[in-house]
Amino acid sequence: CVELNQPPSLVVKPQESFSISCRISVSSYYINWIRQPTGKALEWLGYLCSGGGTDIKDSVKNKISFTQDTSKNTVFLQGENFETEDSAVYYCARYTQCLNKPQLCTKQV
Repeated sequence: CVELNQPPSLVVKPQESFSISCRISVSSYYINWIRQPTGKALEWLGYLCSGGGTDIKDSVKNKISFTQDTSKNTVFLQGENFETEDSAVYYCARYTQCLNKPQLCTKQV
């Protein structure tokens, strides 16, 4: 069983820099960051692999970055220049293996 631990809550003012941690109970990981604004759908933000691979969604590249502390099996989402429209619940989620780039899911309408 793999456990992910995040802080319970964080309140940030507009334009204030911040960091959200995600501690993983294993040393090999592929962590996705996802957010969900109130009443809206989940939005994938990007991923970070324990081996160093990373990708960030284009629309948030100027606002977030990912770092890691491999000695503590912890990854961080670091944010800046956030506005009120960035208010959301932010999640980390582990995938079982690292890939070159995750496949995007699309729905035909």
